[in-house]
Amino acid sequence: MEETSSSCESPLLDKILNVTEDGSTDLKGKPVSRLLTGGWTASLFIIIVEIAERMAFYGISSNLVTYLTNVMQQSTVTAAKNVNLWLGVASMLPLLGAFVADSFLGRYRTIVFSSVVYVMGLFCLTLSASVKFLRPPPCNETFCPGPSAFQVEFFFISLYMVVLGEGGHKPCLQAFGADQFDDGDPTERKYKSSFFNWWYFGICSGLVLAVSVLVYIQENVGWGLGFGIPTMVMAIAFSLFLCGTSMYRHRLPTTSPVTRIVQVFVAAIRKWNVSMTTPPVEQNLYASHELLKGEMRKLMHTNQFRFLDKATVAIDSDAEHKTEIDWRLCTVTQ
Repeated sequence: MEETSSSCESPLLDKILNVTEDGSTDLKGKPVSRLLTGGWTASLFIIIVEIAERMAFYGISSNLVTYLTNVMQQSTVTAAKNVNLWLGVASMLPLLGAFVADSFLGRYRTIVFSSVVYVMGLFCLTLSASVKFLRPPPCNETFCPGPSAFQVEFFFISLYMVVLGEGGHKPCLQAFGADQFDDGDPTERKYKSSFFNWWYFGICSGLVLAVSVLVYIQENVGWGLGFGIPTMVMAIAFSLFLCGTSMYRHRLPTTSPVTRIVQVFVAAIRKWNVSMTTPPVEQNLYASHELLKGEMRKLMHTNQFRFLDKATVAIDSDAEHKTEIDWRLCTVTQ
């Protein structure tokens, strides 16, 4: 009787407290109020970080060949090769960042840790272009002394710290910004669509500032200032992001989407010889709402990819392998 009363009071209490309907929580995993968290106020901090990050990244990448040839005294071929390698690593690292965020740290913590690495990389890059013993001596009319091994190593370590930080930012920032709007609320759902428009505006703003203002400063004022400005802007944006911590809505890390897809195929292959009704009776498929492991929306069964339906059929041997149940039994939503 007490359980029934508690279950009836919970939705009423959530309504009184105006708790979000999409399962958002605070950092400790507790439900959050729609009135006190998320929305445009929280997303504004995230957009500011994106503007700063894009300005910093494009401020470096758009003029990197020039820096490598004029300052690091590399040939055009070597400089182009190093830039392409750096950009290739930058395009691959977001896969690692997404996996870490989805499976272990969550989006907020991944953003924080990657921001620290990002700012440190920018700071070291600024030192590399400003401090005399870290910067290669300029060429004179007859001789180019070239950079020392330490100067080259320090520069490239700094450069790859930047892409390591960018690898954590890229898959998390936009998704974390979207998390600040409750899909269960019609008004916030509408705001969420507008958020993506402002997000794209932020990306373009950072890009324009980078290829115009920063590139001009780098070539006409100095590389130290040209790298120092995005360092300061990124540090300020990160500080503002931390100031909004109490207002953010979070999604608890679960499992990497790639892992969940593989689990479905493994479970279906293990049960290749299990007989099923044709068409399968939906009640026989594993789709209990309380066993969806944090999934907020239950997807209905369809007739597509029916060969994977066997992954959702519970058999007696599943109970004997509880430690590896995720690789033996999957939900319809999964």
